[in-house]
Parts: sequence; structure tokens; C-alpha cells
Amino acid sequence: MSSEQQREYVLRSVEERGVRLVRLWFTDVLGTLKSLAISPAELDNALNDGMTFDGSSIDGFSRVQEADVLAIPDPDTFEVLPWGDPKVPEARIFCDIYNLDGTPFAGDPRQVLRRHMKAAHEAGLTFYVAPDIEFFYFEPLTPGALPVPIDDGGFFDLTTNDITGELRKKTIRTLEAMGIPVEYSFHEDAPGQQEIDLRHTDALTMADSMMTFRHAVREVAARNNVHATFMPKPLEGIQGSGMHVHLSLFQNDENAFYDGDDPYNLSPTAKAFMAGLLRHAPEITAVTNQTVNSYKRLVPGFEAPVHVSWARNNRSGLIRVPIAKKGNPTATRLEYRSPDPACNPYLAFSLMLAAGMKGVNEGYELPDEADANLFEISDDVLAELGIGQLPESLAAALETMETSTLVREALGEHIFEWFLRNKRREWRAYKTHVSAFERDRYLTAL
Repeated sequence: MSSEQQREYVLRSVEERGVRLVRLWFTDVLGTLKSLAISPAELDNALNDGMTFDGSSIDGFSRVQEADVLAIPDPDTFEVLPWGDPKVPEARIFCDIYNLDGTPFAGDPRQVLRRHMKAAHEAGLTFYVAPDIEFFYFEPLTPGALPVPIDDGGFFDLTTNDITGELRKKTIRTLEAMGIPVEYSFHEDAPGQQEIDLRHTDALTMADSMMTFRHAVREVAARNNVHATFMPKPLEGIQGSGMHVHLSLFQNDENAFYDGDDPYNLSPTAKAFMAGLLRHAPEITAVTNQTVNSYKRLVPGFEAPVHVSWARNNRSGLIRVPIAKKGNPTATRLEYRSPDPACNPYLAFSLMLAAGMKGVNEGYELPDEADANLFEISDDVLAELGIGQLPESLAAALETMETSTLVREALGEHIFEWFLRNKRREWRAYKTHVSAFERDRYLTAL
């Protein structure tokens, strides 16, 4: 369908389905969903000319002296929202943000990913992703008290009174009503922890789907008096929530990562792409794991990766190469395991693609597979093997990111500088916080 046909379809759908309000969605630099609401009468004008708003009011967007920007709806992303009053239906549509002169706005994360997808397309490639998204369901929160999981379940648990199973079912129906197909859903290992895996699609569509997914999960939970959170590590002593991302490159309908003559079924492109991810992983970690809390998850003992390595069947490494079903070359892929679901998916996917393509374009050599349990090997031996570690804190991740030419070029100067400033403020605030751990440990002993 041409862009003009899609535009006409959107206008016709709004009229035929009696949509009363159209929400224009976009994100700030940290991946927080933002929205402008317009009446259907304004939609035709918005699709043609965009809607002007004050960019200086959005954190990480414009400075005061360059305030106004344009939100131009992408008609391919139009969907009627499946919640709310069915008698007063609402719809949403994602927007790209532009300067008033029509050039792409440098502070728009969606434009960053669009730029990287265009570069891959010009090389004859399409970047596909499929995230496995973990999150927690808690009882309604009580200020000052620890969150309480709504169940005591474990991995793959199913009981006759499984409230979380019912919530997942409602969430999946909501997602599929919005054109977001789900591949798997199940109870994860920790009490109250869930996982929903989305079916692979191109990275830009998936980033939009991720933003919709997080909103839908919270919306369905809230309507059932449950609090859903994508906080990476909400409770100590149990595992945190990750977002393992399955990655592949396709050339037309062929999987560019597949080579049937290779013992691992990995093509030279796949190996070079993986080598790029491994080499630049520490540099992109501040974006794939963007909160102070993210680094409470990236520790040994809780199924999260710490070491910069790869293997086929080793979940202690950063990248896993899942063994595809026999006779299915399209399933050959890489699983990048460090990101968490609190990241900005537009920026995270952009950096994964940029790092991988750097390896492809410059012919990086893939290091040897590390198929041992790396948590049982001393740091000295790991160093001799050339296996490094991910940054251990947000401060360390920011220091590494600041030196990265790849990240600066991939994000653009505007987002790169703002992200560093914002996250350094977060780290400074964290450093001055006195925690319950410190009081319990030192107040009476010192």
C-alpha cells in the first residue's frame, strides 16, 4: 500500500469506526512515551503538515531558543486503542519529529533508528529483532513499603487460580488487537515475574511495538488493580528482569546470518556482526542498561550476563547462538542478553545495529566460543583468554560510552551529549542517597 493509500485508509477508518480522539505518540530520549491528543477533524492537517509543539517542554528535546518542532504522524502505525469506553473510541499513531524547516529533528530517537535502518536497507539488508520481555506484577504499592509479588510462582508454573496467567492472556489479546503478534508467554522464575516474547519483525516496527507493549501491560494490570513494572531489579535476592533480544539480518527473503556449510550454521556476516557487538558492547551498555538499578541485575548468580563472550549453549555469556530447528535456515540468529526492558528501544536497537554493522563493514574477527561456565573461572584466567566484562555501574558505563566514537556517531551529537548529562545527574543523586543497607550495616556498629 502506498503512503497516500495508507493515509486515506487512516482517515476512512477514523470516520467509519467513530474515533473521537487521536493520540499522537512519540518518545523522549530516555524512552518515556509522550502524547498529543487531537480531534479527528485535525487529523488530515496533521498527516499533511504535522502538529507544532514546544520541544523545550520535553526533556532532552529542544533548548528554549530552538523550541518549536513538528510531530508528523506515520500512517503505517495507526491503530484503534482496545481499552477505554467503546462508545467513545480512541486511536493512536506514532510520530516522527521534524524541525520546522522539514529536516529530521536530531533529538528524536525514532529518527535515529530510521536513519540506521535506511543505511542497512541501502546495503541490501533488513534488521530484524525479537525481544523476550520480562516484567513483574505486584500488589498495589504502599508508600514506604517493599513491593509484594502477586504470586509465589516459579518458572513455567501453572495453577488453577493463576491470576498472572489471566492477566497475561488479557494482555496478549490487547496486543494482538493492535497488530502485535506474541510468540510465547509464561511465568518466569521469580515470584510475580512474567515473560512475554514478541514475534520478530523489522527493528523500527518492533521499537514501536515495544512502546505499545509497555503501555498495554501497565494498562491491563491497572484495570485489574495490579501494578506492573519494567524496573530491572525491583527486589534483592531474586533475579531481575531482562530483555533478551534476538537479532538477524535478511537480504531480500534470505537470512544473511545462515550458512549451511558452517559447523555453527553461521555465515561470515553473522560472525562479523557478532564480533562487532562483542567489541563495542561495553560502549553501548549505558544505553541498553540506562538506570542505576540496571546494574543490580548485571551481577553473577542471577542468570544475567556479566562477561563479554559468546557461545551456543552457555547462558553466562553476553551472546548466545540458539540452535535453530533442523531445516529452518530463517531461524538462525543471535541472542543479545544484556539489555533490560527499561531501555529506550529506538536507541538500543540503533546501537546494536551500528555495532554489528561496524564489525561487518570492517571485517572484525570473531573470538573463540566460550562454552564453559564463566562464573567459575578466575578473573586472571578470563583476562588471559581475552574475555572482558560489562561495566559494573552506571558511572562506569557512562565513562566508557563517553570515549566511544561509534556511539557518538550512531546517536548524533544532540542525543549523545544530553544522555550523558542526564545520566550523570542520576548518578550524582544516587551517590548522595543513604540506603537502608548502610543504616542497617553501620548505624549501630560504628
